[in-house]
Amino acid sequence: MILLRLLALYLRPYRRATLLLVTLLVAQTAGNLYLPNLNGDIINNGVVVGNLHYILHTGEWMLLLTLVIGLFSVWGIYWASRVAMGAGADIRAALFARVQTFSTRDMNEFGTASLITRNTNDVQQIQIFLQMALTMMVVAPIMGLGGVAMALHEGAKLSTLLLVALPVMGAFLSVVMVKVIPKFRSMQVKIDRLNEVLREQITGVRVIRAFVRNDFEAERFAKANHDLTSTALSVNRIFAMMLPVMMVILNLSSVAVVWFGGRLVSEGSMPIGNLTAFLTYIMQILLSVMMAVMVAILVPRAAASAERVSQVLSTSPVITNPPTPMMVSTRSGEIRFDHVTFAYPGSERAVLEELDFTLRANSTNAIIGGTGSGKSTLFNLIPRFFEATAGHVRVNDVDVRDQNLEDLWSYLGIVPQSAYLFSGTVASNLRFGRADATDQELWHAIEVAQAADFVRAMPGGLDAAIDQGGTNVSGGQRQRLCIARALVKRADAYLFDDCFSALDATTDALLRRALKKEIGAATVVIVAQRVSTIMDADQIIVLDDGRVVGVGTHQELVPTCTTYHEIVVSQLGEDAAR
Repeated sequence: MILLRLLALYLRPYRRATLLLVTLLVAQTAGNLYLPNLNGDIINNGVVVGNLHYILHTGEWMLLLTLVIGLFSVWGIYWASRVAMGAGADIRAALFARVQTFSTRDMNEFGTASLITRNTNDVQQIQIFLQMALTMMVVAPIMGLGGVAMALHEGAKLSTLLLVALPVMGAFLSVVMVKVIPKFRSMQVKIDRLNEVLREQITGVRVIRAFVRNDFEAERFAKANHDLTSTALSVNRIFAMMLPVMMVILNLSSVAVVWFGGRLVSEGSMPIGNLTAFLTYIMQILLSVMMAVMVAILVPRAAASAERVSQVLSTSPVITNPPTPMMVSTRSGEIRFDHVTFAYPGSERAVLEELDFTLRANSTNAIIGGTGSGKSTLFNLIPRFFEATAGHVRVNDVDVRDQNLEDLWSYLGIVPQSAYLFSGTVASNLRFGRADATDQELWHAIEVAQAADFVRAMPGGLDAAIDQGGTNVSGGQRQRLCIARALVKRADAYLFDDCFSALDATTDALLRRALKKEIGAATVVIVAQRVSTIMDADQIIVLDDGRVVGVGTHQELVPTCTTYHEIVVSQLGEDAAR
């Protein structure tokens, strides 16, 4: 069972704590089993014969034993909590570490909403089950088997009642589990769906309002919510029926014990104290079954959650480090595409075909093309976010597939198309590029990125707060801070993926001029939609439908490349294309 394998793996560091816990619970259960025997002795040897001294003496032992049992119980729950919470924390850490190794393709396979649910709700279900299992599942079998043994000792004739009560309870429990397990699996999937809808609505709230789609989105959320609620209600109905049925079996068993036991007492074949003790043992036996049921209630959901967690942990990332990484001898920053082709998994045709060019060091290289021409896909092949289907992408004259991923990324300063900032401060975001950067270096990068004016105006300057995603600054300000973050890194090559789109023409020009002066010795790659952004580039590569249709400077491409000529005319007019 996947749940047991997962728990066996993550309970290994807590073997000693688990052994101590089991010892405490065994001692606690043994004490609980011994108490009814003492109670029966008090009745037989004290109450019936009027021996007050025996009653007081035995009662003292019962009181002392009860206090010890209570102490062991508290201590046991403490260690059970430590083990369960520790194992849960380890599982979450393992999930986080595995997701960090995922490529874009792996992330898309699971989905962001599902990965969040697996790392929170699913792990929580496993923790709750483990907490209960470490206490009740240890106590229940000991109490059940011990109770049977003690019940046989107290009254063998009455013990035949167990042959009826226990199979009935077991059969009922089996039917419940068969019905509930599929529903719990379905519930976790529906929680994923609810999270996905909610996340989309929160992230895209402005779009929803702009297109007056509030009612539609409310209906979509209500549908996902109702779907989850109806499944949860059907599960709870089964469990709501289970407890009364178990109590009926328990109470009928008690009535049967009193009925038949009373006849044995009246016949003189069974002492009254033994009947009292037997009745208590019967209650303990059936209580142990009830405890097992309470844990069994959690098993289906924990099993479904363990299955989902294991799916992530057992997924091998599509893009991994090579067995024997090659070291870069010369860090020139040059990037070479050698007959590269790329197709998305399952697609009928390649997105990029036979790309063969060099992004030269110490120069500015631009990539331009129409929407869907493959610019961003090409960009993602350089840091190996995607794996080339055919051909070779070389950075510093070594194939990216032969390099350690972290080494490869250390050579590159990347500014993605979607500017993203993390919660923290301006300084903490910029030091993502280099943790040991000084404040002076941060201010220098900010000035080059044309962000000094608004950063100085923010309360605290470098210590100014940044909300998650950078939502408390404008789109243009986010882009400039992301550019500054890349500059702080001092990379061999800088990759800018259409990250000038939110800037006005003046800021764009000032930024490009400052960048050329600052990082002129590095390889600069700019993916852009606007011709004005890349007109001064040393080399422009024009893409159309995934193929290179032109390579050269602006002046060379305008008269020779039809695609580039059309882009220039559409953006700058006929005069600029002459």
